[in-house]
Amino acid sequence: MNKLVTLEDLSFALAKDTGRDGLVLPVGKEERKQIPIGSGFFDYFPAAIAEVANVSWHGNNQHNPGEPLHWSRGKSNDHFDTIMRHLMERGAIDVDGVRHTAKAAWRILALLQLELEDEGAPVARGAKIE
Repeated sequence: MNKLVTLEDLSFALAKDTGRDGLVLPVGKEERKQIPIGSGFFDYFPAAIAEVANVSWHGNNQHNPGEPLHWSRGKSNDHFDTIMRHLMERGAIDVDGVRHTAKAAWRILALLQLELEDEGAPVARGAKIE
């Protein structure tokens, strides 16, 4: 029987012991199969992923004009309240032409990433901590 992957199984929890700093997937073959990134994420949500990536592009142009694409973490950290504001406007397009729901999804992913980093995940390579 396959073992359910837990937070402790993830390589960011193991990185200190295995020299795998910066990697986020488990080392075990069976545990890795329980994280179907292609078929369980990209294949489920291709249009949504593209829309959230577009939020990153628009946000970078707004907050970091002329700089390479990156998550400038010091610019806005009120993720929960911002998520709620965008969800209140779900189904509508914001004044900058970007969907409120996509902006909420971006913020939810940001909040989740920060929670995981607080538990030991490596800092996302596209982030700049300011």
